[in-house]
Amino acid sequence: MINLILFGPPGSGKGTQAKKLVEKYNLLHISTGDLFRYEMGNDTPLGKEAKSYIEKGELVPDSVTVGMLRNKVEANPDVAGYIFDGFPRTIPQSEALDALMEEKGTAVSQLIMLDVPDEEIVKRLLERGKTSGRKDDMDEGIIRNRIEVYKSETSPVFDFYQEKGKAKKVNGVGEIEQIFERLCSEIDALV
Repeated sequence: MINLILFGPPGSGKGTQAKKLVEKYNLLHISTGDLFRYEMGNDTPLGKEAKSYIEKGELVPDSVTVGMLRNKVEANPDVAGYIFDGFPRTIPQSEALDALMEEKGTAVSQLIMLDVPDEEIVKRLLERGKTSGRKDDMDEGIIRNRIEVYKSETSPVFDFYQEKGKAKKVNGVGEIEQIFERLCSEIDALV
């Protein structure tokens, strides 16, 4: 079973690459954004709980996010593995993911970080903002703040998995196919 964490700052290409990797390796793509939309859209107990925090402008507690993740994993027991996109974002979330994987008799195989310079991220997100309609993709100040939040709060997750010998950086600049080939060579080395 291959269990990957696709990692990198906003705009690094995680979603684009995850779709391609899902097809090639028959993995289940688990995006926290998709989980939240599904759970809240279907008015599940976890969705209602998440919504109550979001409506107050508060962060959704890890226990709720991990509960959604658990539901998705348990609903899909027969996949060849998972690609986690947008999760984990903190060390406690990393520990919770490791515990969930261990409970399922498996483990995180590798965290692969798409390494993209800040200026390229800004350029990509401003470009994406022209079509995404997302306000946070249209304001350079907000984009730069998101990059700083990623560096301070999320990048320690890379170090957490690196200490376990499970973290790699892949150059995330170039054509989509070139980046995909780089990712595949890392994944093929795991199999």
